[in-house]
Amino acid sequence: MNRIATRFQALAARGRQALVPYITAGDPDLATTEALLHTLVANGADIIELGVPFSDPMADGPVIQRACERALAAGTRLLDVIELVRRFRTTDTTTPVVLMGYLNPVEVLGYEAFAKAAAEAGIDGVLTVDLPPEEAHDLAGALVTHGLDPIFLLAPTSSDARVRRIAEVARGYLYYVSLKGVTGSSALDVADVAARVAHIRSLVNVPVGVGFGIRDAASAGAIARVADAVVVGSALVSRIETLAAEPERLHAEIGALIAAMRAAMDGAPAA
Repeated sequence: MNRIATRFQALAARGRQALVPYITAGDPDLATTEALLHTLVANGADIIELGVPFSDPMADGPVIQRACERALAAGTRLLDVIELVRRFRTTDTTTPVVLMGYLNPVEVLGYEAFAKAAAEAGIDGVLTVDLPPEEAHDLAGALVTHGLDPIFLLAPTSSDARVRRIAEVARGYLYYVSLKGVTGSSALDVADVAARVAHIRSLVNVPVGVGFGIRDAASAGAIARVADAVVVGSALVSRIETLAAEPERLHAEIGALIAAMRAAMDGAPAA
């Protein structure tokens, strides 16, 4: 088992759900991102989604779009993100790290070269937002060959046939997008999410995480009652945008938010 499967197994044994924060690598710079990774883990993160900045992040709302723009302006590239994880692994060998981004930078590097470099750096999974399962064979094959999990999104509108198709190629976990919108959207219907996740679970055999619309401890705790993982991104990235020039306050507020979410999730009965 890789780190993702090991982490979900350990959490299940304790009746807990995974807390999965997302931040954009290189926003505002790589040194800040590296330090934030450790802050996230210290305050209760179970798996980290690390965004690879891209010039046209079409699934993301304004908050993460701006984060990508800042990271790109700072010169952050895919190989820099991979090297960042390599440095992180010198002191943290257990926390799973998933790269989340778009296909173009991976295609430029080459599937085999990317998968090999990612695996050697200690990356555990890859979520390419704009890669449908029907076209994922080559990249997914390279990832699996090197021990990496290909992770896919599920939409509220995904048919049963499509859920099954995605589950055939997905490993690690599935990321259910709770809203018909972009990251940072605000309207979260927990009852609807609960019904949809329960149905998805009847069709797949990997954990199901939920993201989009989770912004505070209350929403994290509510989703933890119905899913295997809670993914939070824009709420963190917006704080990075506001507090980048105040590193002590930035780490304090990011840490406090993750700790509050972790506490709320642990107060929720297991899904």
